[in-house]
Amino acid sequence: MRIGHGYDAHRFCEDKPLRMGGVTIDSPLGLLAHSDGDVVLHAVTDALLGAAGLGDIGKLYPDTDKAYAGIDSRILVRDTVARLAEKGLTVEYLDITIIAQKPKLAPYMERMKETISMDLGISPERMNIKATTEEKMGFTGRGEGISTHAVCLLQE
Repeated sequence: MRIGHGYDAHRFCEDKPLRMGGVTIDSPLGLLAHSDGDVVLHAVTDALLGAAGLGDIGKLYPDTDKAYAGIDSRILVRDTVARLAEKGLTVEYLDITIIAQKPKLAPYMERMKETISMDLGISPERMNIKATTEEKMGFTGRGEGISTHAVCLLQE
């Protein structure tokens, strides 16, 4: 077994849709990033890459490469899963924590879970996704952005 942890954070910006966990969220603000800014999938990708010993999202999908400008982060997750398969690794479990003061995410959690589990090739029962606030402390608490932690377990 291998364990990996991923973390990502993005600040809010205008004129960009908010994508989280592969799902479009109803929000007046999106997240600033070279890609689509999906803070959830970026943390998931880093967790998977870390557990596999493959570096991190910035190494494999750098923001200096125009090929990744505006890219759907689901493509990065699927590519990462293919890299895991090449190493004989499979995802056993994934746990995600989203830290956001706004927007309210409860209406989107089940769709995120379904989308992520489909891209990982696992059943939704083999993952968990939850959200919390920081009680108005820190950059997420002040509503400046969103962060996410992801922990995965891989089987060799």
